[in-house]
Amino acid sequence: MLQLIIVTVLLFVLFFGLGFILNMLMKTTWFPIYGYIALVIGLVIYWGWGTGSLASNLAEYSVFDYVPAVGGLIGAILSGSTIRSLRQKGFRMF
Repeated sequence: MLQLIIVTVLLFVLFFGLGFILNMLMKTTWFPIYGYIALVIGLVIYWGWGTGSLASNLAEYSVFDYVPAVGGLIGAILSGSTIRSLRQKGFRMF
């Protein structure tokens, strides 16, 4: 259980940091969310290719596999909302 908490926090911080930096450099707000979703969809298709149906592959995972992925998605979403609020308050990044 401790490992689940640690990996969830690490993925949250990782995707928040990457999203924040990408938002500053690319001057877009929601790009990291789209990138995260494309990465997850790509990995799901890659892992499920030729080994059975997609539903049977997704059913093999448990809650402990999905919680870190949700933590990363929340980090990507919060990075976009943080950049948006900073821009509304008048901060200019690059």
